[in-house]
Amino acid sequence: MSANESPAGRQPTATYDSPFMKACRREPVPHTPVWFMRQAGRSLPEYRKVRAGVPMLESCMRPELVTEITLQPVRRHGVDAAIYFSDIVVPLKAIGLDLDIKPGVGPVVEEPIRTRADLARLRDLTPEDVSYVTEAIGLLTRELGPTPLIGFAGAPFTLASYLVEGGPSRTYENAKAMMYGDPELWADLLDRLADITAAFLKVQIEAGASAVQLFDSWVGALAPADYRRSVMPASVKVFEAVAGYGVPRIHFGVGTGELLKLMGDAGADVVGVDWRVPLDEAARRVGPGKALQGNLDPTVLFASTEVVETRTREVLDAAAGLEGHVFNLGHGVMPSIEPDALTRLVDYVHTRTAR
Repeated sequence: MSANESPAGRQPTATYDSPFMKACRREPVPHTPVWFMRQAGRSLPEYRKVRAGVPMLESCMRPELVTEITLQPVRRHGVDAAIYFSDIVVPLKAIGLDLDIKPGVGPVVEEPIRTRADLARLRDLTPEDVSYVTEAIGLLTRELGPTPLIGFAGAPFTLASYLVEGGPSRTYENAKAMMYGDPELWADLLDRLADITAAFLKVQIEAGASAVQLFDSWVGALAPADYRRSVMPASVKVFEAVAGYGVPRIHFGVGTGELLKLMGDAGADVVGVDWRVPLDEAARRVGPGKALQGNLDPTVLFASTEVVETRTREVLDAAAGLEGHVFNLGHGVMPSIEPDALTRLVDYVHTRTAR
């Protein structure tokens, strides 16, 4: 196998030997690679300019606009990977669900999924449903060259929580009521969403994404036993569906300190860690054979440069013994962050970890 050929027989890619891909594979790197969740978005004035007057979901369906937005943080910050600009509800919109992303609220579903009859609305996703994704990734990979592109999707539990609640929730009372009260319906819902999610990730990989991240943003609301019983099988199904492509698979959720091992066991090659658990402790919980991603508290970036560097050193020190480490925030970039703070952070991590 040549140095630039991936193990599952995919075509050789310029990104294979990039620091990000090496870290995901737990191989030696020239420096710790950096990227940020939500690095493309409201923190950038150039993003606000190109998005002016364009609704969120529409912006996800315009290949040229997606390409420009995805590239903006790579140009500005010098991050080691781009992440495809989209939203976790895009595949649900693509199969015909009546939903929208309302400013200041988030995804809102017109008719929540509450009964077995409602499952019929969740048809299979085809590549034709999201042809704009294939087109945008083709444009992006040509522009990015050796910089990897991360594809992503929402995990079945997080998608289900939106669909059952009808929008964002702090308590997930309707979703949990279904999970506890009608476990067969719940299992069938998550299984259907696993198929849709896997299909969405396959489109991205086949179009040229070098890695994928499964966002289970709200799964930290669950106890480990409930995760293992009621959520993990669907996440396993997603990861197994894309295993044959040989691309790194990242798994991330918020407030998941008690779930880290299970999230790794679900099939991730890289486990994302939020800021609540130090990376050395996270490594102990996850166990060997996985790289970790994280985990600076995003709010630290509102402090002085000296404080940011001190707290970043603490993260890097905690990561010193890891098999592989991708530096990231413990959650997404906040909209009011000063962009230069991110640029300085990338430079600091690269300089501090140069080997």
